[in-house]
Amino acid sequence: MDISLDRRQYAPATERNRDPILQVLKQVLPPQGTVLEIASGTGEHGVYFAPALAPRRWLSSEPNPELRSSILAWQQACPVANLTAPIPLDVCDRPWSIETGLLPPGLTRAELEHDPIRAIVAINMIHIAPWAATLGLLAGAGRILPPGGILYLYGPFFQGGQVAAPSNIAFDQSLRAANPDWGIRALEEVEAIAHGEGLQRREAIAMPANNLSVIFERHDQ
Repeated sequence: MDISLDRRQYAPATERNRDPILQVLKQVLPPQGTVLEIASGTGEHGVYFAPALAPRRWLSSEPNPELRSSILAWQQACPVANLTAPIPLDVCDRPWSIETGLLPPGLTRAELEHDPIRAIVAINMIHIAPWAATLGLLAGAGRILPPGGILYLYGPFFQGGQVAAPSNIAFDQSLRAANPDWGIRALEEVEAIAHGEGLQRREAIAMPANNLSVIFERHDQ
């Protein structure tokens, strides 16, 4: 076995959530173009989603170099033609690395122009990151996505007027104990910021384990 395969990391939640997420992505993603995954983590979602979502290109990104090694190892173990190597991308940067011309090996600027980024996907990110990361994600999506482009968020949210699930309350408390800047976000607050960046909430779909798939669409301002 290639030693690089030993760098694969595993996220237990991936096997539990990947099929429900994939079913939603098939329904809401544009039929063509590039899907930019933010905070790709271990890389397990990318190797599972990309073949099922062809001909769309799946472009992974991750700021953590150790996780980028895991993504590359997963891609080596499970080669997929429409899946790119990960790029380093921090959503709090302005502009993002992809905006300044950073591309993964094997992807040319001409290819990206032919199949531009038409969707951005962030799975289990905004609650395990400072609020500034949510602001950076929404601002970047507003800059990059064309009219009709999709921003897909997956994870737990608190919603005004609804009683929060006990499991989400406990999860929020554990997140804030680990890092005071983390925590489950209020969907209405995320939606308000998104609207200011030219993103209109299209729908919120209930998912297993008290999570949501939240779909925003870029509209003309």
